[in-house]
Amino acid sequence: MQWETVIGLEIHAQLATQSKIFSGSATTFGAEPNTQASLVDLGMPGTLPVLNAEAVRMACKFGLAIDAEIAEKNVFARKNYFYPDLPKGYQTSQMDHPIVGKGFLDITLEDGSQKRIGITRAHLEEDAGKSLHEDFHGMSGIDLNRAGTPLLEIVSEPDIRSAKEAVAYVKAIHALVRYLGICDGNMAEGSLRCDCNVSVRPKGQAEFGTRAEIKNVNSFRFIEKAINHEVQRQIELIEDGGTVVQETRLYDPNKDETRSMRSKEEANDYRYFPCPDLLPVVIEQRFLDEVRASLPELPVEKRERFQREFGLSAYDADVLAASRELADYFEQVQRTCGDAKLSANWVMGELSSLLNKDNLDIVQSPVSAEQLGGMIQRIKDNTISGKIAKMVFEAMAAGEGTADEIIENKGLKQVTDSGAIEAMLDEVLAANAEQVEQYRASDEAKRGKMFGFFVGQAMKASKGKANPAQVNQLLKSKLEG
Repeated sequence: MQWETVIGLEIHAQLATQSKIFSGSATTFGAEPNTQASLVDLGMPGTLPVLNAEAVRMACKFGLAIDAEIAEKNVFARKNYFYPDLPKGYQTSQMDHPIVGKGFLDITLEDGSQKRIGITRAHLEEDAGKSLHEDFHGMSGIDLNRAGTPLLEIVSEPDIRSAKEAVAYVKAIHALVRYLGICDGNMAEGSLRCDCNVSVRPKGQAEFGTRAEIKNVNSFRFIEKAINHEVQRQIELIEDGGTVVQETRLYDPNKDETRSMRSKEEANDYRYFPCPDLLPVVIEQRFLDEVRASLPELPVEKRERFQREFGLSAYDADVLAASRELADYFEQVQRTCGDAKLSANWVMGELSSLLNKDNLDIVQSPVSAEQLGGMIQRIKDNTISGKIAKMVFEAMAAGEGTADEIIENKGLKQVTDSGAIEAMLDEVLAANAEQVEQYRASDEAKRGKMFGFFVGQAMKASKGKANPAQVNQLLKSKLEG
């Protein structure tokens, strides 16, 4: 039987506010346990929540960026459940009246095609605390620093049909929230987490299969692996005569498997009701207009402009617009040297290789955009060749100065004097007289292979400093003269 995968994702993006959603406590990551939890966060009797206006602004920013409906009136509700890291005994969230309604996001697939993923809703809620099990020898510790941190939960339609599509969608959300400046997207710190709802059905069947939810997956690679494992598990279970149970599961990356965590609750299990401590939030048009005016150029718009303005391929534009910081870096390189294609090649080639090798982000690059642009200028004006440029780039990365300083200090300036190049070529040909005779006696096909030998000898004799185009031109003339 042929099977079809159906996936819907719930992404929790931690909003980049300075304080929590209902209190003035800080949201800084890595503080000592329980040093950033106020009486409001601890749910002490008599305390009342005060809504953080910046969280509302950020949610509206996201809604406008995905072309969604923004609810004129949205309501906070209490989601009731017991867990040790939830001191109030309920989570303040949104249920029937979320702030962001239906929208969409277009994703780019591996083959370059586009697919539109529907977004059902995005709602504001507070995060819970964190249970710590490692250091307490048979007991659990509770850190409530995270309790009350503002989250935007982004719920997709079940429009995703493979693990690779799921990763493309999460990457698109990740890029978008970082472009908007509403979330730092740091998955290792839990700033962006994903719950994956996965089911399978026979191809051609309209009705959805029973889904399992994989909770809190926090890397692109693990999202793909967790979904693929869960799809395989469900297919094997059904084909062996079993049935899929609606439940919550956890992904174990060490064993590359999902395991059951608890039976999946329905909405009515949480006894949602409007929070009596918070008034409905009314979004005025004037406020929305202000938020719309503050929107930056979004990833899709930037990709299209890079293709239109700089003549880049769809692939190059997609890679360079993947993050706001990378796009800004590329544009600064381009402004410095005036050559978009060379800038794209160096940013996506040597620079990316350097950053990957040292596990650095673009904002940590040891080579500034101005330095790289300055080096590309020296390639364009024939001061250095492309081969020497790689040596200059390595020296810049090692902190040895600008391209001009390195070229001067190391004597790397390209030889473009045709008289000097001719003299050097004469010496090379004289030292390889036998090969010259063989070249002249050979047919066209064999000559092509032998020509590379002479070019190599010439570049070796010049220590890579001779202009390659001039070497090729003058060498051809001398060999066939």
